[in-house]
Amino acid sequence: MPYLRTIIFCLIGLVAALQYALWFGKSNVVDLIHLRHSVNELEQENLALRERNNRLHADVNEIKNRVEAIEARAREQLGLIKPGETYYQVVLPDENALSPDAD
Repeated sequence: MPYLRTIIFCLIGLVAALQYALWFGKSNVVDLIHLRHSVNELEQENLALRERNNRLHADVNEIKNRVEAIEARAREQLGLIKPGETYYQVVLPDENALSPDAD
C-alpha cells in the first residue's frame, strides 16, 4: 500500500507539472491564442495587400496596352492639357471664409 500512495503522489505531481508547463511555461496556451490572433490579422492584411497588388498589375497592363490609359493618367495626375484646350479650375470656397464671425 505505501507504494501505491507514492505512485499516486508522483502521478499527481507529474500532472501538476504538466499543467504548469501548459499554462505558464514556454509556448503556453495563452501564447498560442495570441499567435492565432496575430496570424488572423496578418492574413487579413496580406489579403488586402494582395488585392492592391492585383489592382496595380491591372493598371500596369492597361497602361502598357492602351494609349488612352496613358493620356487619362497624365490628365488626372499631371494636369496634361492638349494644345487648343482651355483649362478651367473650379475652386471651392473655404468653409472658414464663409462664416461671418471668423476672426
